[in-house]
Amino acid sequence: MSNDSSSRIVAGLRDWIETAPPGAKLPSTRELVARYGASPVTVQKALRTLTSQGMVESRPGVGTFVRAVRVARPNDYGWQTAALGAPLHRIRQLSTALHTAPNDAVALHAGYPDRELLPERLVRSAFTRAARSEAAVSRPPAAGLPELQTWFAAELGTATPVGVAPPAPSDAVILPGIQSGLSTAFRALVGAGRPLLVESPTYWGAILAAERAGVQVVPVPSGIHGPDPAELARAFEGTGARVFYAQPNFANPTGAQWSAALADEVLDVVRRFGAFLIEDDTAHDFGITADPAPIAARDDSGHVVYLRSLTKSVSPSVRVASIIARGPARERILADAQAESLYVSGVLQAVALDVVTQPAWRTHLRNLRHQLAARRDLLVAALREHVPDAHLEAVPRGGLNLWVRLPDATDLPRLLRDCEAAGVVLAAGDEWFPAEPTGPHLRINYAGPNPGAFPDGARIIGEMLARQ
Repeated sequence: MSNDSSSRIVAGLRDWIETAPPGAKLPSTRELVARYGASPVTVQKALRTLTSQGMVESRPGVGTFVRAVRVARPNDYGWQTAALGAPLHRIRQLSTALHTAPNDAVALHAGYPDRELLPERLVRSAFTRAARSEAAVSRPPAAGLPELQTWFAAELGTATPVGVAPPAPSDAVILPGIQSGLSTAFRALVGAGRPLLVESPTYWGAILAAERAGVQVVPVPSGIHGPDPAELARAFEGTGARVFYAQPNFANPTGAQWSAALADEVLDVVRRFGAFLIEDDTAHDFGITADPAPIAARDDSGHVVYLRSLTKSVSPSVRVASIIARGPARERILADAQAESLYVSGVLQAVALDVVTQPAWRTHLRNLRHQLAARRDLLVAALREHVPDAHLEAVPRGGLNLWVRLPDATDLPRLLRDCEAAGVVLAAGDEWFPAEPTGPHLRINYAGPNPGAFPDGARIIGEMLARQ
């Protein structure tokens, strides 16, 4: 009731402010309480809302006044052109997947799961406990909390076949999110000016991290079933590259999961060229009709460097990831990570560890599998009904996205503008290609908010596509 009253007061005062001159004094709190029949706390909340929106300003001991519109004096930043010089690398804009959509829009562009897919109760309880623990006032080890290192290593170790040595806890380095892990891995294992093989299409954040690290990105064609090992071998041989970045499980954007046979073939190629495979297993917790099968579990010779994040599956506020590497590569990675961020917040590490070691975590993952399946199937059915010209090569067995190919003649920028004007926010597939896109694609997220609006969103996409 308080929230409703506060919104009613905000709406009423906003109408009054629109006709009032700048500097006009608002009625006192006592007058507003009497006028709206609300409590003083509710009135103060409404005034704080208007202040945060820049419509009023408070003068302690005097009152609240309509804020005067100040015309900003244009500043001359021309001197910065000479000071900065030309950028060493092209600065890629952040992906559409990170844009905030209007509340009433059908948001099919997002890169993160909806809040209702997160273990919110576990996260809140974990933060409460962490705030009372030593983690709140102490500095953790550079490589991370030993208990969290142990958990990440054990998770990978459970998939290790007989005859392969599982990773040790000391092989794990805790990092502040997957993006930091990618930057560290590319700097430590590739180096500026050297070639890095990547799947095409691939995660846009990896392309961004590679550009910021100054490495030379070399695309290797990859589809819904993964890359061709022969093409990968040719790329290694032709470029002299020693590192290949890939997502073998529920790839972003394609949703691809490599077969066991393909994983073995790729690992053989990597070993033959004395190279590293940087395995990004960010979607590990998002299996639907299949379980993840990390390639790193099959390798104890140090060829596979394994990245796994908890940010998407636990909470966007818990930016905690791990990179598992063996031998000198691990020491080089740790040195770069420590130079970049010294250490990861002990509170966030404690929260992450608390959540994933609760018995309810496994229950949450089982429920998540069913929720993702229902959302995926709803969106697939809606697209097939309303966008018959869109081609979905395969329904992904896990992950968060559908990778949709549109007709060759599609004007993709226009389609995105038209859909957004009609209330549907989409992400163009171009962002996931390290070179020129092979055709017009959409990466559509089925883990976003309001799945009940998926049919309406698909209908609008179909209508806007038909207009072309």
